[in-house]
Amino acid sequence: MPGFAPLLAASAVRVASLNMCSDEYLLLLARPREIASVSRLSRDPADSSLWKLGRRYPGNRGDLESALTTRPNLLLTMGGGGRATAMIARRMGLRSLDLPFPMSISDVAANMDRVATALGQPSRSLSWKRHLARLQTVRQPSRDAIFLGAGGNSVGARSVEAEWMALAGLKQRPLPGGRASLELLATNPPSVLLRSAYRRTERSLGQTWLEHPLARPRKSRILTVDGRPWTCAGPLMLGEVEKMRRAL
Repeated sequence: MPGFAPLLAASAVRVASLNMCSDEYLLLLARPREIASVSRLSRDPADSSLWKLGRRYPGNRGDLESALTTRPNLLLTMGGGGRATAMIARRMGLRSLDLPFPMSISDVAANMDRVATALGQPSRSLSWKRHLARLQTVRQPSRDAIFLGAGGNSVGARSVEAEWMALAGLKQRPLPGGRASLELLATNPPSVLLRSAYRRTERSLGQTWLEHPLARPRKSRILTVDGRPWTCAGPLMLGEVEKMRRAL
């Protein structure tokens, strides 16, 4: 990533991340002095499992204006920084790195490399990648499974979330519209049902849907998963894979 060389040579890197998903890479790879700010969602325990770490740093609103107060020289975003933000940042002498939202586990690994390189230490991603490689060397039996969130919302059978499930030995079932109905759960339940605990204490129609008896099919092995890492399906999913393996 040669475009970052002048920045790193001129001064110590200070990164402001404007997106909760890009926050994860920064918080896992950066040294404290290199973090100017993170998005406020990463300081909220309801949204991020890294909230304790996130609260060590100033929060921003996910926009350039609020991030500038922390005096960054690099902006980190994911799939939504926008050309206008990057253009304004360049005019102000700031660099920006817009990570693509991962469509596969390989994309997550590539993003780890991109952020580590932007920080001036490409080797920082090696530990995470070795961890991933260790998990990938152990083959798991494949079991029919459905990820179940509020209102029956699920994940695609060919999504990055499904790849993480496969690493744990679970095969996400294809679902029409990416959603599991109560009728499907009653008549054709999966071998394993992953029930997301994301914002479970909040009252909403989606959470009420999950309380229906049919949303807990007796013939399924039910595992409760922390839905927060699934929002970004990024580097934090290594821990989720290990938890699922232990529970099966």
